[in-house]
Amino acid sequence: MSRKRTTRRRFLALSSAAGLTGMAGCAEQLESAANQVAGQSSNETPSDASGSTPGLTDGVPPLETEFDSRERYRQPGDSLDDFSDLDTWTIVQGSGGADEDVAFDGEQSFRLRSNGSRNIIAERSLEGEDLTETDLSFAVRTTTPDSITVNLRVVDQFGSSKVYSLRQIRYREPDVGWFRASPGVFQQSEYEPALDHLDRLEIQVLHSMPEAEIWIDDLRTHPTPDQGYVMLSWDDGTLDYYETAAPLHDEYGFPAVQAAIPRWAEQGRDGIMSISELQDRQEAGDQIVVHGTHEPIHELDDEATINERLRRDKQWFIDNGFEGANYIVHPHNSFDKASLEQATSYHYCGGFNQAGNVNTTSVYGFDPLVLPRTIGHDLEISKRCVDLAAQHNQCTVLNFHTFEAHNTMPKADYEALLEHIDSADVEVITFDDLWTLRTSNR
Repeated sequence: MSRKRTTRRRFLALSSAAGLTGMAGCAEQLESAANQVAGQSSNETPSDASGSTPGLTDGVPPLETEFDSRERYRQPGDSLDDFSDLDTWTIVQGSGGADEDVAFDGEQSFRLRSNGSRNIIAERSLEGEDLTETDLSFAVRTTTPDSITVNLRVVDQFGSSKVYSLRQIRYREPDVGWFRASPGVFQQSEYEPALDHLDRLEIQVLHSMPEAEIWIDDLRTHPTPDQGYVMLSWDDGTLDYYETAAPLHDEYGFPAVQAAIPRWAEQGRDGIMSISELQDRQEAGDQIVVHGTHEPIHELDDEATINERLRRDKQWFIDNGFEGANYIVHPHNSFDKASLEQATSYHYCGGFNQAGNVNTTSVYGFDPLVLPRTIGHDLEISKRCVDLAAQHNQCTVLNFHTFEAHNTMPKADYEALLEHIDSADVEVITFDDLWTLRTSNR
């Protein structure tokens, strides 16, 4: 018999603050994506006087958030390098230097540029550092976000290495401003690196453009959690999930995160769940989160228009009793600096960056509204995401739409994926769970 996972309702009934979570967003332009080569700040209060998780509600949440999650949790963990002294860094490939006009924190950041289409590599010594059971995060900004990968490669004194990789920031051009990335492990050498006998850290910027430009700042460390996590994120509220995938989820006791589109549900669009069917899935343990108006928000220029759209979208989920309204899946993976600034008034957590390859995250250091996920189009890639999450105690968010779509694996493969997850040393989680982890005192 398959192991049964605790549903959100039972979870909240048994514990005021212990858990895990995931994310979601709309997958398109898969070919472009597929071609792409913890804690909280020490000065933050982890919970209120009652010991509850900040922003976590039992039931339907209020329309507006109590605080700006991106500001409150912008500097989790401990500082490893604030880039105030770039003499410790060597540019191996490309060019770079201090930029006093563009900084996430302090007086300057580390600006890196490619020499044409070549990749960028910068490195510094890690001698004397101990990164055992430690994850990393960094603030990043780029004017060329559409075809770029950012790696942190940790190398020990014996030549073994581990690569933390943000596989893709976007597949569109708009600048998303500064955000914090805390990528999971993408690969490592045959032998596990000795993280208490380190040699160096490399920043690698891989790209497929005529040139690339990026700023790095505020490199921080976070403890590695005790286990790995998986979030199964289904976009658009399709009947394919309700009729085909949901019975499989119920068999395994796996919750899903459903990102529904209000207009489609109200119109009774063919192949889309009705409001009552979405409510049924919430009762079964799934979390219904905001997907909202299914049009790219980055195309809106007016601050008031962006705010009104976010406000109206969330209100619909509140009016229909959906308890996951504090979380958002940006439609079409569309967001930019302006929309992120407005989204914090209504949502605590969401995203996503997404890629056709492994694109995982740690749980204690990510930007609350810029989460990464992997498009669930390929069984072997998705299984590798699960295996890496289990091996390195990180979180993978796998995204699906409908079994007939090019961005979703076939039904038989999905059944095999759920069986693989059930046999792996991971926990299947929802946004509430992940948010609890992200805000916990570590």
